Amino acid sequence: MAKPLVVITGASSGIGAAIARQFSGAGHPLLLLARRVDRIEALDLPDTLCRPVDVTDAQAFREALREAEAVYGPADLLVNNAGVMLLGQLDTQAPEEWKQMFDVNVLGLLNGIQAVLANMVARGRGTILNISSIAGKKSFPNHAAYVGTKFAVSAITENLREEVADSSVRVMAIHPGAVETELLSHTTSQEIIAGYEEWKTTMGGVLAADDIARAAFFMYQQPQNVNIRDITIAATRQQA
Repeated sequence: MAKPLVVITGASSGIGAAIARQFSGAGHPLLLLARRVDRIEALDLPDTLCRPVDVTDAQAFREALREAEAVYGPADLLVNNAGVMLLGQLDTQAPEEWKQMFDVNVLGLLNGIQAVLANMVARGRGTILNISSIAGKKSFPNHAAYVGTKFAVSAITENLREEVADSSVRVMAIHPGAVETELLSHTTSQEIIAGYEEWKTTMGGVLAADDIARAAFFMYQQPQNVNIRDITIAATRQQA
């Protein structure tokens, strides 16, 4: 392939699907991972391998990666996008929701990093782009457990960046504000969903997934010796 392999998790909708379209349009072969394989297959992108992988399954992740690299060569970019946002108050939220968020948002991210990192370090190039959140930098009402996962993502990103910098491997993060995706629909409290939707309305609308995809592509496009460590991107009228 003329351009190297890009691996994207949580690619079935929203930001992941938008990033997939952006990089496919630029000529990159893709490995797309998501639990809903029919959704990633429906994107109908050329030179793309679609696999129904849950990021909490490290072995399945590695097997899909080996399969894609056998066809397209080594992964040059991993976009850790898979995530779950289950908003709730800590005194009433089900602990199972905390576990689900930490399993997917943090442990799943670590699984992806470990799958590609050794090969990137050995080759002396590669990029890991973690999709965090503005909630990885500040608190929000009803977000305590979710904020904890995203602070973890941001901290892991920065710590790993320092560890592998001498290997010329880039580690970077995007911290989106509110984006129009399916993420909110995972929340079980209708009251919290209604309040969130009202908040979005007060700012005259929020970002589109394509806004994040363009930022991701811009970061990756820079020469390997240039690492845009962190972009925080939000609607202009989003104050928090």
